[in-house]
Amino acid sequence: MRDNLIVRKMAEADLALALEWAAAEGWNPGLYDAHCFYAADPQGFFVGERDGVPIGCVSAVRYGSGFGFLGLYIVKAEHRGQGFGLELWRTALDHFGDRVIGLDGVVA
Repeated sequence: MRDNLIVRKMAEADLALALEWAAAEGWNPGLYDAHCFYAADPQGFFVGERDGVPIGCVSAVRYGSGFGFLGLYIVKAEHRGQGFGLELWRTALDHFGDRVIGLDGVVA
């Protein structure tokens, strides 16, 4: 926990917020992708909150014992550069264990 950041598992209902943030970043996740990923590993979605307000998220979807895929790694702009993303990143990596991990990235 960093500066009262609480990282919790995301409920499926929280996906709408994560997808809204992704769209605001200019990302184009498929319309049903998030729900398919959630069905594959519902324990692999996390939201970071400060004072009960969501400020970031990450998905860490495990596929079997050997592979995982990281996505929806977003921290709201006004909370960037303070280490909150690193806490979300560590949570995702802990969830993966020793799997090989793939991810998408946007340079900006």
